[in-house]
Amino acid sequence: MHNDLLLAQRPFLPVETLTFLIWKPIYTCLVHKLLHPKFLTILGGIQFVKPALEESWNMEIERNIQPPTYGSLVTILSIDGGGIRGIIPAVVLAFLESELQKLDGEDARLADYFDVMAGTSTGGLVTAMLATPNKKNRPLFAAKDIEAFYINHAPKIFPQQRGAFGRMMRIFRSLSGPCYDGKYLHEVVRKKLGITRLHQTLTNIVIPTFDIKRLQPIIFSSYEVKNNKNSTMNALLSDVCISTSAAPTYLPSHYFKTEDCHGNIKEFHLIDGGVAANNPALVGIGEVTKQIFKENPDFFPIKPMDYGRFLVISLGTGSSKFGANYSAQKAKSWGVFGWLFGNGSTPLVEVFTQASADMVDIHIAAVFKALHSEKNYLRIQDDTLQGTLSSVDVATKENLEKLSDIGEMLLKKPVSQANLETGHMVPACDSTNMTNEEALKRFAKLLSDERRIRKARSPK
Repeated sequence: MHNDLLLAQRPFLPVETLTFLIWKPIYTCLVHKLLHPKFLTILGGIQFVKPALEESWNMEIERNIQPPTYGSLVTILSIDGGGIRGIIPAVVLAFLESELQKLDGEDARLADYFDVMAGTSTGGLVTAMLATPNKKNRPLFAAKDIEAFYINHAPKIFPQQRGAFGRMMRIFRSLSGPCYDGKYLHEVVRKKLGITRLHQTLTNIVIPTFDIKRLQPIIFSSYEVKNNKNSTMNALLSDVCISTSAAPTYLPSHYFKTEDCHGNIKEFHLIDGGVAANNPALVGIGEVTKQIFKENPDFFPIKPMDYGRFLVISLGTGSSKFGANYSAQKAKSWGVFGWLFGNGSTPLVEVFTQASADMVDIHIAAVFKALHSEKNYLRIQDDTLQGTLSSVDVATKENLEKLSDIGEMLLKKPVSQANLETGHMVPACDSTNMTNEEALKRFAKLLSDERRIRKARSPK
């Protein structure tokens, strides 16, 4: 109905004018692309267009989720950064997807239910794997496969050298460059994600990075490119994932450039999005709000501040707030070396990422509470990690298996929220002793019902 009203308000244009307006920019764009020297090679007088690049721009993806305008809610999934600790949310996601499958069949996937998937660093990689299409136009990974990805590949991304000698070698490497060269990470990411671009995801994804040349966050959002796939922001998902995972001191920064059909080039000099938004939940909400302000018909008649219609699941990767990690007495004597290597870890990076993650959680929880919509926001986080379990890169088999066990135990813990005074996660006041597992079952039912409503109302 509202689409008819919008169309009725638009001025009438003759068919000839419309045809000219539609085809002129397309024709100009194609001619410019075909004549651009970077897209051509001359071989025996025959001109060849680079096939992989062209295929990645032109491949269209049919999404399996109807827009919020046909439903009652805007559904958002957010996954924090945290290196190998990404196994913890992977376990939680596998449980959530299994509950959706009980309701809607074995083919159900998370990308069928969430309007937005936001992920930072390791969370960005998980987001991409869940939203990238395979050859059958279904998600590349089921949620249950994510944990195995970490078990199989993390030890090669973060190769370990044990003992005192190993620690000394790590410090030496860190003084002269990143702890890890990132070659295996780049290889496996490019192999898995191929030539898929941002506009081709099965649902909208939002992945924060930080540009060290511009000194500003760069947010890769499929909302911004799905209606303009020639945008210079329409990067390869592999480049986006490598960038958001480039944690300072751990992995090298990532440079790449994009080019639109007019020959405009954009360069990126990126590092881990965790320095700006280690918890990307607010970034995901912000991208939706921007679309509402732009009067995107997918969100009619939702208002910009109508957070009561947002359904948000935010997954942490664990932290170590209960451990006596640092103190003012120790830190007051630290210089550059101490802030980079104090207590056997990287305090400077940990402080920045944890601070930004907690601020987001506190802000969102306060907003949803003020709107009497606390039950629409679920934060699942374990802040009791100790020792190597709180590390982002100790990728031993033993440590990875323990992190998986922590994810399983986290499902059995009561629903929690951040205590504004202590910063610790405490049982939520209104959860009636509900566990995270029970809360996820409730959210699965809400997601299933929302999907069913949208399908019934959609003309497709």
